[in-house]
Amino acid sequence: MAAAAERRPVWMRAMIYGFVATWFILAAFPFIWTVWGSFKVELDFFSIADWTYALTGERTKAEYGSAFTDAGYRGAWIQEEFYRNFFNTAIVCFFVVCTSLTIGTLGGYALSRSSYNYTFWLLITALIFRAMPPVTLVAGYLLPFFQWNLWGHLATTIIVLVAINQPFTLWMLHSFFKKIPQELDESAKVDGCTQFQAFRHVIIPVMWPGVITTGLFSFLLAYNDFVVTSMLLEEKNRTMVPQIAAFLGTTYTEGNVMFAVAAVVSATVPLFILVMFFQRQIVSGLTAGAVKG
Repeated sequence: MAAAAERRPVWMRAMIYGFVATWFILAAFPFIWTVWGSFKVELDFFSIADWTYALTGERTKAEYGSAFTDAGYRGAWIQEEFYRNFFNTAIVCFFVVCTSLTIGTLGGYALSRSSYNYTFWLLITALIFRAMPPVTLVAGYLLPFFQWNLWGHLATTIIVLVAINQPFTLWMLHSFFKKIPQELDESAKVDGCTQFQAFRHVIIPVMWPGVITTGLFSFLLAYNDFVVTSMLLEEKNRTMVPQIAAFLGTTYTEGNVMFAVAAVVSATVPLFILVMFFQRQIVSGLTAGAVKG
């Protein structure tokens, strides 16, 4: 493959590299620009008089004596206590991922090894519920949540997010388990393992890339969710995404738009690091789910 690339004409290689570089710049520009602007004041980053102020930071210099300032981050994390929203997000994501993977691995393995006809219809039913908009599912439970004093708690939100995410987790892990030959289970049983021991000691190690991939998608659903968390959490228990929206919603009355910009960067950086750290496992897991074992 490398030899074929070397045989390409110089102009073709230049076009390919130029296209990749252009695509990368266009894709990364919004994030890079937001990170840059998060260290400016609002009159620079959103300047109407001269857009170059966002680059030079003229008004930031006049106000803070430097072209860069961490006022947006201090305002978001300290003044508005954005760290509370960060910890709430971490709690929700941790329990959603752990619960979804526990139920999904056990359920997906059981369904992949089941010979009953109801397995297909059970998966189809789960897919139908996953295809429904989350807001339609949550709205029906708001009244009992209020009556039973369950609204506004992180535990309630975790349960709802698990319920919404579980069909997807079940389908994805089921497809991974189907790619693993049942001969592995039978060989483990011949060696004296029970069904659960075969699942734990033989199947899961083979499935690990798929588990990581599914766990990452479950994490992203909980991390990026806005509809469910904004409907079920009160102000003191908000996760990061609803809080960012709250910063933007009070822009005209409190002038804290830079708090929102700093919060957006703070919420995006962990995702970037996570994907970069698990990129090999993600690719390996997606490939394992697409190729028959």
